[in-house]
Amino acid sequence: MKRLALLAVVALVGWGSGGSTFVPIAEAEGKACLACHDGVERFSDGVMQEDIEKMGAEHGDPAGCVVCHGGNPAEEKDKMKAHMGSPSDLAKKGGPKNFLPDPGAMPVNDQACGQCHSGYYDRMNKSLMNTEAGKLQGNMWSWGYQKDMKVVWGNYDVMDEDGPVPLVGTKAYKKYMKDFVKKHPDQMPKRLKQLPQVDLAKLTDNPNHAGLTYSRHDCQRCHVGVTGRDKRGDYRGSGCSACHVPYSNDGFYEGGDPTIKKDEAGHILTHRMQGTRKSKVKVGEVEYSGIPVETCVSCHNRGKRVGVSYQGIMEQPYGSPFNAKGKKQPKMHTKRYLFIKEDLHHEMNSIAGNPKGGMLCQDCHTTIDLHGDGNIAGTTLAQVEVECEDCHGTFNTLPWDLPLGRGEEFGEMKDGMPTANANPRGLGKKWPEYMKDATQYEPEDGFLLTARGNPLGNVVKKGKDVIVHSANGLDFRVPLLKQIGDEGTFKSTLAKVSMFLIPQHQNNMECYACHADWVPQCYGCHVTVDYSKGNEGTDWLVNANNRDPKTGLTPDAPPTTNGMKSPGKVMETRSYLRWETPVLGINGEGRVSPMMPGCQVTTTVIDKDGKTLVNNKIWETPEGPGIDTAAVQPHTAGRSARSCESCHDNPKALGYGVEGGRFLLGADKDFVLDLKDSASGKIIPQKTQVQIPGIPGLTYDWSAIVTEDGEQLSSVGSHWPLTGPLPDEKRDAIEKTGVCLGCHEERFNPDFWNKVSQPGVMDSFEHQQFMKKALKAIAAQKK
Repeated sequence: MKRLALLAVVALVGWGSGGSTFVPIAEAEGKACLACHDGVERFSDGVMQEDIEKMGAEHGDPAGCVVCHGGNPAEEKDKMKAHMGSPSDLAKKGGPKNFLPDPGAMPVNDQACGQCHSGYYDRMNKSLMNTEAGKLQGNMWSWGYQKDMKVVWGNYDVMDEDGPVPLVGTKAYKKYMKDFVKKHPDQMPKRLKQLPQVDLAKLTDNPNHAGLTYSRHDCQRCHVGVTGRDKRGDYRGSGCSACHVPYSNDGFYEGGDPTIKKDEAGHILTHRMQGTRKSKVKVGEVEYSGIPVETCVSCHNRGKRVGVSYQGIMEQPYGSPFNAKGKKQPKMHTKRYLFIKEDLHHEMNSIAGNPKGGMLCQDCHTTIDLHGDGNIAGTTLAQVEVECEDCHGTFNTLPWDLPLGRGEEFGEMKDGMPTANANPRGLGKKWPEYMKDATQYEPEDGFLLTARGNPLGNVVKKGKDVIVHSANGLDFRVPLLKQIGDEGTFKSTLAKVSMFLIPQHQNNMECYACHADWVPQCYGCHVTVDYSKGNEGTDWLVNANNRDPKTGLTPDAPPTTNGMKSPGKVMETRSYLRWETPVLGINGEGRVSPMMPGCQVTTTVIDKDGKTLVNNKIWETPEGPGIDTAAVQPHTAGRSARSCESCHDNPKALGYGVEGGRFLLGADKDFVLDLKDSASGKIIPQKTQVQIPGIPGLTYDWSAIVTEDGEQLSSVGSHWPLTGPLPDEKRDAIEKTGVCLGCHEERFNPDFWNKVSQPGVMDSFEHQQFMKKALKAIAAQKK
């Protein structure tokens, strides 16, 4: 039987297809769905496609369209009739009961995708990509709405009814996570409640409740329950389709289905499934596999900004340089960007010597990281199971000789060393059932394991090498730190000293505390929520919880524009943006980590009558003012680490603020800029305007989180008890400011200097050798 092409989702939702590797059937008349959708590509290939077409033939549709989409394949003329219902025998077997324009949407994907990929709906329903529980807890903390670290809120009411043992994972993983849930009940809740809408009648007495509107309007558009904002860079599907169906940033359809407009934004790029190395997608002359980084970035461009940071870009207010027509760069995700430096994993060369071919997000992040494991995770740290050491090992231990739990000790340290179980984790030999849908690679000597005991199915040990098989078709050799140490193949003396001669660095710090080249830092989230007449905004939770029970579509699905609204217009801007030398602090695992501005809300709330309830208000949290600073894995790794002095001789890194916090002071008072009597300090004109409105209580630099006396200035992390500024003893150990003065305060004492120095200027290497000679002389005197 000649193969037929699968149905593209109809113009109701506006999906399309974009030049596949398969030749569509031209003779569509009398071919069910292809009577209208002639020219569309098969959704997949191989065994999956064979199964779809076989199932479709059993229900009167040899193309297999109804298997995923439902619909009436017997109707070839009337669009409305063709898009009603589903073959009854298919529905009885668990297939679609109704026509599904987006078969991947939550929760109808259980009828469509779930026919073959069982269990994913239940996992995804409880995962962070759907609930966004951590983001909501952080927002409500910074707005002073929530007074503890318990994860309470979600986009939906969700209950974990099957207990703490995960639905998927190895025996070792399930045991690990059962203990994890017991140790961290606040971060691994049994249920979530849907975040409520603001009660306008109570707003006067509780203006911080505007944080509910801020979250619902401004922050929740990225979860997989909705289709996302109708803006450049934000186009995507929902549910499974959010990741597994490609959209370009401009949202145009480039395929052959004649029912879908090619000049209208908001459509899929191609009716093909993207996922693994074996899932090939061709658009024009370009063929690719895996899920492009840009698909992930359609959501991961705010909050921690790990997606855009991985690409090497950071938002900026300018939009320069101008194009040939003298215009600013186009907006992406409603922002303009500055290129800083991409993550080394994004720019690596493969083993085959490709000039450019980096890794995809999915090459590190496992199916559990992305889809969840069936438990309700309350934060990213609770759901993500991978650590840097899982592939690279440490300075004295190869990855398979590390114990489970290495890297996430949560403060269980003794004498500066992790107290994790000393038994080696070993290598995985078997391919787990829950990973059956992934491309299966030869295990060679074995699969490397995650910190929690699951195999990294694309990372294998082969003799002395560790190989990463990227979903994009390239292979990469992983540098092993212990091998570098044993072979002495250090790139620099700095690397030798910091990574191999100072074990405290790897035992107490995250690898990315040094190896993050930069961290996006947008200080100050200045938010206005205006409830006065006529002001409203898209409420993503109203959309999410008002889906069509038959199709699974939410009111924001194309061709609508962002869907349903609720009272309150949110406007937001920043104080300033930085990228270099991030603050250091302690993360939830108890390790030294880079920090970035979290939810640093400074709020103005205007009620329905136009009355300003608060202006530039910073809300209080249990840890102080809610201008939060959060620990982050920035996804900006570089081969060369940050310099020693960028931590040891940098007040900002220690948490004291830029140059010790001596700038950006006086922000708590209105700043009037006009003619001034310099003698009295009084403004001369009678008619003036406030140039910079004051922020009551902000008496210190935005980047400062702790004083030199150890007083915490503001909130530092809202999810985990261990998160905070560097403690006193650690700051004392790190700070080496003034160490140069030990010698150089005698620089102009000829009785001293002429005896230890010689004419001329030493370069850095000569200076280093001189100091080594001096230290050896001191050591010799003490024998």
